[in-house]
Amino acid sequence: MIPRLSRLWPPRLSPRRLVPLAIVAVVLAACSPSVVPTSPPAPVATGHPSASPLATATNGAAGATPSASPAPFAAFDPTGVKLVVRVVVAGLDSPVEVTSAEDGSGRLFVVEQAGRIRLVTDGKLVQRPFLDIVGRISSGGERGLLGLAFHPDFPTDPRLFVDYTDRDGNTVVSSFTLKPGDPDAADADSEDVLLRVDQPYANHNGGALVFGTDGLLYIATGDGGSGGDSQGNGQRLDTLLGKILRIDVDVATDQDPPYSIPSDNPYADGADGARPEIWLIGLRNPWRMRVDQATGNLWIGDVGQDRWEEIDVAHPDDGGTNYGWNRMEGFHCFKPADGCDERGLALPVAEYDHDLGCAVIGGVVVRDPDQPALNGGYVFGDACSGNLWVMDPAGDGRREPVLAAQTERTISAIGQGEDGTVYATDLGRGELIEISAAGG
Repeated sequence: MIPRLSRLWPPRLSPRRLVPLAIVAVVLAACSPSVVPTSPPAPVATGHPSASPLATATNGAAGATPSASPAPFAAFDPTGVKLVVRVVVAGLDSPVEVTSAEDGSGRLFVVEQAGRIRLVTDGKLVQRPFLDIVGRISSGGERGLLGLAFHPDFPTDPRLFVDYTDRDGNTVVSSFTLKPGDPDAADADSEDVLLRVDQPYANHNGGALVFGTDGLLYIATGDGGSGGDSQGNGQRLDTLLGKILRIDVDVATDQDPPYSIPSDNPYADGADGARPEIWLIGLRNPWRMRVDQATGNLWIGDVGQDRWEEIDVAHPDDGGTNYGWNRMEGFHCFKPADGCDERGLALPVAEYDHDLGCAVIGGVVVRDPDQPALNGGYVFGDACSGNLWVMDPAGDGRREPVLAAQTERTISAIGQGEDGTVYATDLGRGELIEISAAGG
């Protein structure tokens, strides 16, 4: 059975998408605890299905958007851009992430949900896993090995960081190191646990990890699951759930916890019980996020509840921004359904409804002069429909994405190689694919 990453997706699909999604029909059930049992058992999820693939901080006036940053590049025109995909490698087992170590090797690293990291070198899949921690992980539904990021100084600093759900279904963020003398393998015995987050339900685990241009580690957590954020975690400051966290991992490993809190984190002093790791709040299930290396902006794909999928952007100085969940879903009131208080909330830069998809994956800002049709554009996708969109990432405020491809694939992640090439993982077919503009 193909795992469902979030609801990743809800069951309410338009008829024209039922046939292309037949391969995942068995997983389009109501959001409920993972098929992998937990110990103790997770509470039974209630409410409407929710997706993911996969006290309120305020920031400005009503309907506020994150603070503007100057756009140092010419505007990207998405008009007429058409995307095509080609298979790079097949034979993967439920891939959920693709990234690069940015170490000059040109290698790609693909995360398999069951607990392995696979290596792709010169367009070929290396048979030996780069890392295998299957025995430490609960996998299935929205659980598994979910995130991967390499230290910015890798391999001088030989650490890689992962996010996974342990055998009890709780989130673990750990570091591993390379095996001495073996650049193609991480040492499974080198695990150093940084952070643990108890998960009340089996869904909405988030899982994305990225290093910002500030050298700090950003960690995406879902709201804890069930439906509609029944515990109100997105707006609470005493929990790490429903947030983007920000920590400094460049500290002595014998400290507890083995990381430090950046002094400019909005709740760094932990006043009134707020968790000092928190950077951004009001997220539902931020499944994938990427940093635009040219601007430092953080692009977040936040999976919606039952109607709207959204793309959020955080500028490097936007700590404390509140993205609204569960008061709002996209640009719309959620709780209450009408007349919600938008004051102090940062609205998305884009949304789409469930006629076009049901689990936003997020994407990348392409910075590659060798791809003139895509250079400077933001490319993102949806897990349920396989749709791919492009839009101009410059400026602030709402914009309309342009549909650039209907792939009918189960897209679970979009990332880039160190040369700027855009890649995606297909969860259902077990493939790594390349995304490019038609005609070059």
